[in-house]
Amino acid sequence: MLRYLPLLLVLALWIYAFIDCLNTPEDEVKGLPKVAWVFIILLFGEVLVGPVAWFVAGKVRKTPASGITPFSPGGRTKFVAPDDNPDFLKSLKDEEEDKKRGDDPKDD
Repeated sequence: MLRYLPLLLVLALWIYAFIDCLNTPEDEVKGLPKVAWVFIILLFGEVLVGPVAWFVAGKVRKTPASGITPFSPGGRTKFVAPDDNPDFLKSLKDEEEDKKRGDDPKDD
């Protein structure tokens, strides 16, 4: 069974690249028309050239909206947890003060 593992991995990558190419909108395809990428993936899939070429050069990769990726230098976001967020801590303090005064903002 273990001798079939490389074949199954190649087949899985081949199928994944083919479906990913078909589901990618035309405006997100780089370099060649989408039909050309489909043929490249199908023709050169057995030797992994087609699927690897698709993932490396064929598809536009989107960056996160914040522009910060987990792997970029200083990739941590400004606040990691709610207890590190000064706005959140201030809102907790305000709620506590409202409860002490008897003002419940949920009663409105």
